[in-house]
Amino acid sequence: MADLIAQGNEPQHRWRRPLVSGEWLLLGRGVGSLSVPWDKKVSRQHAEVRLVEKVLEVRRLPSARNAITVRGLESNLFSLRPGEHFVIGETTFTLADESYELAPEPPAPIEQRSYAYQEIQSARYRDADHRIDVLSRLPNLISGADDDQELFVRLVNMLLAGIPRADGIALVSVEHESSDRPSVEVLHWDRRRPNQAGGFRPSSQLILESMKRKQSVSCIWNGAGDLEQSPDFTMTGGVDWAYCTPVVGEMAGGWGIYAFGRFDFRVGEWAHPSSESPDLLADLKFTELVASILAALRQVRRLQRKQAVFSQFFSPVVIDRLADDDPEIVLAPRQVEVSVLFCDLRGFSRESERNSHDLLGLLERVSKALRVMTYQIMGHGGVIGDFQGDAAMGFWGWPIDQGDSAKRACLAALEIRTQFEANAARKGHPLANFRMGIGIASGVAVAGKIGTIDQVKVSVFGPVVNLASRLEGMTKFLHAPILIDETTARLARQQVSPDQGRFRRLAVIKPYGLETPHEVTELLPPLNDRPELTDEHIRSYESALDSLQRGQWSESLSYLSRVPPEDQVKDFLTVFIAQHGRIPPEGWDGVIPLHQKN
Repeated sequence: MADLIAQGNEPQHRWRRPLVSGEWLLLGRGVGSLSVPWDKKVSRQHAEVRLVEKVLEVRRLPSARNAITVRGLESNLFSLRPGEHFVIGETTFTLADESYELAPEPPAPIEQRSYAYQEIQSARYRDADHRIDVLSRLPNLISGADDDQELFVRLVNMLLAGIPRADGIALVSVEHESSDRPSVEVLHWDRRRPNQAGGFRPSSQLILESMKRKQSVSCIWNGAGDLEQSPDFTMTGGVDWAYCTPVVGEMAGGWGIYAFGRFDFRVGEWAHPSSESPDLLADLKFTELVASILAALRQVRRLQRKQAVFSQFFSPVVIDRLADDDPEIVLAPRQVEVSVLFCDLRGFSRESERNSHDLLGLLERVSKALRVMTYQIMGHGGVIGDFQGDAAMGFWGWPIDQGDSAKRACLAALEIRTQFEANAARKGHPLANFRMGIGIASGVAVAGKIGTIDQVKVSVFGPVVNLASRLEGMTKFLHAPILIDETTARLARQQVSPDQGRFRRLAVIKPYGLETPHEVTELLPPLNDRPELTDEHIRSYESALDSLQRGQWSESLSYLSRVPPEDQVKDFLTVFIAQHGRIPPEGWDGVIPLHQKN
């Protein structure tokens, strides 16, 4: 496979990228993989390139500001063969057709050794300022890579800039390290002098030894005075030394950094070629530092990805606990005080009939409606406990005692109501013709990881869950969008200010199939959001309820007449009184039984 190599004026202004045969690619200052952001003389989209049978076709785009020079002449359309290059601005682009072949049994080195951590750390850096500058780019280099292949390219470029004595760098990987037959793969490699004779033959023995020991290992094939040795004696022609440094970490994937080069006695570098050379130790120290930073940043990136996945299921409060504590302890079921919210979508059956020809579109609308519910539940610190068709359940008070669970649940419910009512009449909106019913109950429950050996989910279990579900169902009979139980009402009245929400006691009801009656309260928006139902109207209704419970039904009807006729909630009491001929039944205790399940 042929590669295109870009090299600017600075060592770090470089990349080597593989080309896919037959595919046109954009080249410019900001066009993805073939981007050269360091050269202002290169237009944002300057040229198109395509590899056809190891020949690179290049055509300059009309929008390009500057010329392309090839073989000393300006040209808008030309072809390159391996080893040839063209120039745009201050950047040279070279077509390289270099293969690599792992050398399983290279010639025996003159010297091979591994290095203890303390030995390398005691080495003194050469060109410390330059290396620190290179290292400072590593976090952005990793975070800016869209995928692993882009990361490999950037990492090799950075290492070439930071290890000037290396002729080339390879990022390698070992699979099945613990098996009898581990395999070595070159993830990406590059060298300063492309198309160098002899190719690239990394030593698999050196790589495997480094990975096995989890230490840096070096090999020297050529010693002082042996510069004229034949290429057959060295690993490749023009390569005298190599070392491999493992990237140790859970997310490293068996990675290693492989550096190789030759001695240059003319400039006094590596004047005494040896595994203990100060230059070699300085390069190894830099490489190990890069490896350790890479491992740490990869781990951070893994945690960020896990957090992104968790955020689909857990609220930030749960994710924070999972990050700080043992997940098994955090998610273990335990008895806690919770507030549970059930939210059901109204109008789904009718919309199903209308949109039977477009079920996928209907599913998308339902998904967006559920998104409104889950966004508000999680936005107010709640946990999504379950989905049941077109309904969602959330709860508060776990994994930490929030102290204001009832308030959080009420505020989430009011926001959900606001979103639905604001968009229900908007034609074409995903929430058009949809309404909602919400029930909230507070009490003791078991929360945490609940399920079987085969399948578990984070949820909540107990009578309070059933009560919240029953309250949600009662919204259909009482014509109230949000109903809460007595415990939630008592707590929320202390925590929710009038400019956030209001409360109206509706009735004491015994749900069908249950023996315990419950005082049901309506949660209402603040007066500014629903001015048609004033606080005086609410007091009139509650006075009607008190009269009803005392058996003074005529007085109750008088109070109900003061509530606006548009308020459908009062119809529940009005109809109940009418059904009994305005006379309390014998043994009346103020409890209204429901004779059918929600």
